[in-house]
Amino acid sequence: MDPFASFKNGSQRTGWQLHNLEPLPEEEWRRMLDFLGLSQTERLAMLATVEELLRRGHELVVSTYDYLLQNPETAAILGWEQQADPAHLAERRRFFTVWLTRVIGMDTSDDLARYLFRAGRLHAGHGPRHTHVPPVFVTGSMSLVHSAFARFLSEEMPGDPVVPTALSGWNKLLSVHLHLMQMGYQAARELDSGDFAVPVVLFGKMREITGRQQMAIHLAKGAQMGQALGKFFNYFPEARAEVFDVAWQAGEHLDSTGTPWFQAERAYALKPMWRVLNTGKDMDYLAGIETAVQPGDEIHIFPPGR
Repeated sequence: MDPFASFKNGSQRTGWQLHNLEPLPEEEWRRMLDFLGLSQTERLAMLATVEELLRRGHELVVSTYDYLLQNPETAAILGWEQQADPAHLAERRRFFTVWLTRVIGMDTSDDLARYLFRAGRLHAGHGPRHTHVPPVFVTGSMSLVHSAFARFLSEEMPGDPVVPTALSGWNKLLSVHLHLMQMGYQAARELDSGDFAVPVVLFGKMREITGRQQMAIHLAKGAQMGQALGKFFNYFPEARAEVFDVAWQAGEHLDSTGTPWFQAERAYALKPMWRVLNTGKDMDYLAGIETAVQPGDEIHIFPPGR
């Protein structure tokens, strides 16, 4: 197979672009924090409870996994029907401890948004143990954490008027954590959903960014390259800035009354010298994102210099 075959047939470039990708995790993180309106009063109240919550943090980690082990459904999901595997339990406790420390530390950095997005992918069965945790249990666990916060503060700071305001703030923050994890979970489930699998082979810089040399994307019958690349770059949003230039375009929409209105929409245009091939043929010289993808095809993504 000649990866340069498409340059030899004299075809015209399509100049294709990707549209309708999901927001970047850090963008969605900031949007939701703004939407929930975590106030300065709530932040100060939360700060006043940090020491007490940290003091009880180890207790929360241990009790959470004791609870999951005792619950038949979550024990089965984790493969702990008989008893917990010590190495697996220690691994999950470490992960939970790191996350809890960042929560109580009131970390609102973009890095945490990306961390939560990746955690959501892991819960979709994309971790080294391929453990799939249904969303209902992630949502339930987040609720249990907030309940534990309420109990700890009632015991450590009984009657303190700052506690209700702090719990309001913690509830908002934990809700955004949950949303980012669900966002990563959904991206992973979309990647696994379809009638057939197409290998995506990565080269150079893409291997560094994704940590992968190759992966599979599942697609529905009749899918096109736009759907395939949409799934890939929703799963690896951190790769977009390396591969694409962003262009803003005016998009027309209809409101609830049928009146048209315009909103700027983001389009992703392939940067110069990057190439995306479908089974050895460059998308630039095919039908762009409308190029059909069929069983047996392979998608290759090449950085400049390859």
